[in-house]
Amino acid sequence: MIQTTLIGYPRIGQNRELKKATEAYFQGRLSPEELQAEGASLRKTHWEDQKDAGIHQLVSNDFSFYDTLLDTALLFGLVPERFNTLPQDPLIRTFAMARGYQQGGLTAKALSMKKWFTTNYHYMVPEIDSSSPMDLMGHKPITEFREARKQGFHTRPMLPGPYTLLRLSRFADGITAEKAAQKLIPAYQKLLDALAAAGADWVQLDEPCLCLDMGQGEKDFFQTLYQKLTRPTPSLRIQVQTFFGDIRDAYEMVCALPVQAVGLDFVEGPHNLRLLEAVGFPEDKILVAGLVNGRNIWRTAYVPTLELLRSIEKNVPSHRIHLAPSSSLLHVPYSLSPENRLAPEELGILAFAREKMEELGELAILSGQAHPETHPLFLRNQARFQDAENINGRCIPAVRQKTKGLQDQNFRRLPEASIRKDCQKKRLQLPPFPTTTIGSFPQTPEIRSARRAFREGRMDPTRYTDFIREKMRECIVLQEKLGLDVLVHGEFERNDMVEYFGEQLEGFRFTHQGWVQSYGTRCVKPPILMGDVRRPQAMTTALWRQAQTFTSKPVKGMLTGPVTLLNWSFVREDLPQEECLLQTALAIREEVLDLETAGCAIIQIDEAALREKLPLRRIHWRDYLERAVQAFRLAHDGVRPDTQVHTHMCYSEFGDILEAIGALDADVLTMEASRSALTLVEQLKEKPYPGDMGPGVYDIHSPNIPAPLEILATLKTLLSVIPEKNLWINPDCGLKTRSPLETEKALEAMITATRLLREEIRTSPEA
Repeated sequence: MIQTTLIGYPRIGQNRELKKATEAYFQGRLSPEELQAEGASLRKTHWEDQKDAGIHQLVSNDFSFYDTLLDTALLFGLVPERFNTLPQDPLIRTFAMARGYQQGGLTAKALSMKKWFTTNYHYMVPEIDSSSPMDLMGHKPITEFREARKQGFHTRPMLPGPYTLLRLSRFADGITAEKAAQKLIPAYQKLLDALAAAGADWVQLDEPCLCLDMGQGEKDFFQTLYQKLTRPTPSLRIQVQTFFGDIRDAYEMVCALPVQAVGLDFVEGPHNLRLLEAVGFPEDKILVAGLVNGRNIWRTAYVPTLELLRSIEKNVPSHRIHLAPSSSLLHVPYSLSPENRLAPEELGILAFAREKMEELGELAILSGQAHPETHPLFLRNQARFQDAENINGRCIPAVRQKTKGLQDQNFRRLPEASIRKDCQKKRLQLPPFPTTTIGSFPQTPEIRSARRAFREGRMDPTRYTDFIREKMRECIVLQEKLGLDVLVHGEFERNDMVEYFGEQLEGFRFTHQGWVQSYGTRCVKPPILMGDVRRPQAMTTALWRQAQTFTSKPVKGMLTGPVTLLNWSFVREDLPQEECLLQTALAIREEVLDLETAGCAIIQIDEAALREKLPLRRIHWRDYLERAVQAFRLAHDGVRPDTQVHTHMCYSEFGDILEAIGALDADVLTMEASRSALTLVEQLKEKPYPGDMGPGVYDIHSPNIPAPLEILATLKTLLSVIPEKNLWINPDCGLKTRSPLETEKALEAMITATRLLREEIRTSPEA
């Protein structure tokens, strides 16, 4: 029978045990030893899960207390100079690089954070400077391999490959990827030798960057790396693993490598099959075939999947094929076993990590059958898809009729931006460099507890409404005390910016324990889009009205945009994505117009994830961006000229899509900038942005409190690329994850810096 394997497994725990333990460690309620013990317990459970599911080849080193790329940077001494004076304890250094450090007079800014390809997972961007040792400085992959072996599990250690590690890193002090490779490749070789000495017979090197566009220089660099890396290591075989797309630019090169296995994604990279058929596959290698979707949560349809496997077997004999998910299962929840909120036909069409492992085993069984279509496993799979047709709201004719009736004028806001700006200036009367926040304020234990009690029926609606109203009032009072110009209501009623709206829109479903790691201890429970989208009633207007009664300053209406709602959900696969997007945009437009009618002067439609699903290959960018722009424009179609539309984006590189961002036609754009070390400045030098913009002036994902002069220096840097009349001042992102004290102190610093800037501009000779 064909063998089965995984590429990676979820690590947060079925009940978010890792999140809870790590946060307890941050708060001093858990010792380092206790945190390590929790990690060991989770690893053991995960290996047991894989073995119980019948997976033939288990993986190790996919566990991390924060991020695997960060672990790999520490493993090879890719540590920027600013961290060298901090305590050298591995846990302290890991979390310092991930979250920043501010203690005992020592400070260090955290590494930048970016989205992991087209997923909602965030990785820490390695930084390599002249102080980085670039040698084998740790032993985590070896330790965890030995740990598994001691417990009776023989695993395949995995880690990011050198090409991906270097392509995703940042360099300083004249260090380049080529220079770094001269030290990094010998360090990788030391690790391979050490793993072989520990008894490992396979190692997995993840190279998802092979799915990006590659020029000749990048191809040559990759070949150079692996020619130096793959010198014979007795008894150790190498699996080069790719995922998130096809490797059209590197296929022949990868096939020629002196490695023993190549992993290809046939779900998101259907072009890989054409490469296989046109070029063939080497006879001395194993093909790790990604046939089960590692990114979405739907059952695998066995009819097309077995047909695909048969096509693969025409080029690669079955004894040299290992079945696998298309990517790590890090991106899906653990198991359907605790789910009790969904109808049987809804549960039947879903597969989380444990169910996907079961599917691999079933596909392996069916692949060996002469007539799989008569097998009970095959018939059960077909029945699940047939039952899914009966899901409530799967098709709502009235909704689909609305999208068919859209006209060109629904995607164009009038009048032009300059006229709107004059109208909004007269209505809002804001000072120079308006200050605001992105939306959320700290979600304290008290707030989370009250929201949970209300959802579970332990707090009556009137008491809960009064509680939220009081928290909004306190938030407004705080913002007025601080001196912010445009206020927010704090979003205390919202558990998540996507889940909150999904719960109020028809078409979305929600799980009980469907948690997925977004970054570090941040976990999300993505909605599942199962049916057509419709807004049955207003979602935010009543709360906005209440918040506005507490102040004479403008309070923003806060909405999540259609692109982000879908990009941060598990989206249905039985309907074109364009149709799902238009349905969602129409629902958000109804809310926008209701807010405007209620008197809301500023409406923020967050598109934090607009870039997230930008295709990895540029040839597909235009279609995606056109759909995204169209959906956002539809969401604010019909808004009055004096109503100001804001949007927010985070954790992305924007320079290459600024034209599309401008085409959204929002009046004000706020975006993450500080966490990414103001790389936006260089991008704006090349492509100036024509509208009002608020690049984040401090990093909200770090507990470090910025100094006013530090923020002032940032503002002056931003003014080198943004005209004075266009600059807004705000944090990088929402303040949900910060403590109240951290939030107040950081905002005080931001307001102080703004006042200093206003005074400097007012008294300057040019003023």
